[in-house]
Amino acid sequence: MNEDDHDLDAFREAMSDVAPLAKGRQTTGGPREQTVGQQARREAAVGLTRDAVDPNFLTLGEVPAVEPLAYVEWKKDGVQHAVFSRLRQGGYPVQASLDLHRKTVKEARTEVFKFLNQASARDWRNLLIASGKGELSPTPGRLKSYLAFWLTEHPEVIAFCSAVRQQGGVGAMYVLVRKSQESKEENRERHGQKSDLDGPA
Repeated sequence: MNEDDHDLDAFREAMSDVAPLAKGRQTTGGPREQTVGQQARREAAVGLTRDAVDPNFLTLGEVPAVEPLAYVEWKKDGVQHAVFSRLRQGGYPVQASLDLHRKTVKEARTEVFKFLNQASARDWRNLLIASGKGELSPTPGRLKSYLAFWLTEHPEVIAFCSAVRQQGGVGAMYVLVRKSQESKEENRERHGQKSDLDGPA
């Protein structure tokens, strides 16, 4: 008998009175309480949780810099020259306003997104958003730069420009929001035009 066979016999003899464990995981005592982390991992594993998708699509990435004292303006194709000219002159009554002074970029992003969605839902077309000029900011004009970019990103915004001096000047912007479908229908009825909702003749 070689040394390996001798070791194997010795091992078998030592283990002769040991019963095999039942299949499955063995625990001692009562059920253990799960930690929050364990519970979250278990829920994720069985698909009970999903990564929350942020509905706010306004960017937090780098945006083109706007000088603190720069006049800004932008409009979508199709916005009439007369409408844009009146907006620049402060000719539309402001229906709602938002003040972003002392807000971080992250806080302002949330506020602007919420405000524009609220304006669209309530059919507020003429808005004023004050960001301040940011002359004394460590990054001059930072919030103003983000606001100008966000307004081009939002599909309901059709034009914006710096406000007249009495309403904040280059530290604030007039924002023109797309007319709701209901308002368009009312306009057509008022002027006796055919509705988009009418079927073909």
